Amino acid sequence: MDTAEPYALTFTEDPARLLAEAGPLLAAEPVLTSVLSVWTRLAAAGGVAPPAPGVPRWWLVVHGPGGEPVSVAMRTMPHPPYAPWVHAMPDAAAVALAGALHDRGEEVTAVNGALPAARVVAEETARLTGRTARVHERLRLHVLGEQRPPRPAPGALRPVREDELDELARWWASFQREVDRAAGRDAGADADPDLVSLRSKVRAGVVWWWEDEGRPVCLVGANPPAEGVARIGPVLTPEALRGRGYAGNAVHQVAALLRAGGSQVCLFTDQANPVSNRLYAGLGFEAYVDTASLRVE
Repeated sequence: MDTAEPYALTFTEDPARLLAEAGPLLAAEPVLTSVLSVWTRLAAAGGVAPPAPGVPRWWLVVHGPGGEPVSVAMRTMPHPPYAPWVHAMPDAAAVALAGALHDRGEEVTAVNGALPAARVVAEETARLTGRTARVHERLRLHVLGEQRPPRPAPGALRPVREDELDELARWWASFQREVDRAAGRDAGADADPDLVSLRSKVRAGVVWWWEDEGRPVCLVGANPPAEGVARIGPVLTPEALRGRGYAGNAVHQVAALLRAGGSQVCLFTDQANPVSNRLYAGLGFEAYVDTASLRVE
């Protein structure tokens, strides 16, 4: 592990400051930074709820030995385990980040982001606290190449309306539990969604139902484009309705809409779910980079 070079870490609670300091870095790697770019821009525009009392929320710019921004990170997850999200960075910077969070007295029980940086932060956090780091979920970021249509399915795509916010929140809350069950992991409790963020997505027209016979049978969300990249997710079909082609048709049409608007399109898949990986590969999505969600316990 390279720990020789010094790195300066600048924390801020102002998302606009990160955009000002690291804007060129985000623009240079728009697919890799799509998670951070989208959430930071939403926060800067007031499109996310403020953190609950005692919950940390910050953004970070990592400066290299010459003072130039070389990486970014953030801690903005609105629900437990409040995992920091880590962009690709040198091992020495990842070690420094883990040490800085330990010195700040922040409890870190999970780390999400690019590999190997997220793993290094989690392992160093575990070393400092006498715990163990393990991979909870292996994810893969895919970029849409040549788009291919799925087999037809009954129904049609339509945007979610603002008067459906409560139903949307129920679907959104169950997403991670459904993902864990599909991958054979222990499913945790539903996470409370950020209603401010959901309302902003609905108003931006980036959340859709696939409806069949007048009822929603699949949910597809997306993030507003940032640096020319739009990321699809979540995609959720209730277990009893799977295997009918709803998700494939919904994602295909959403991807076509986003691409027609001038965006490069990407999405994450859970590597432990071969069904979804085959589905998206069949639609034309190509593997781009691996990320992970780790636990420190």
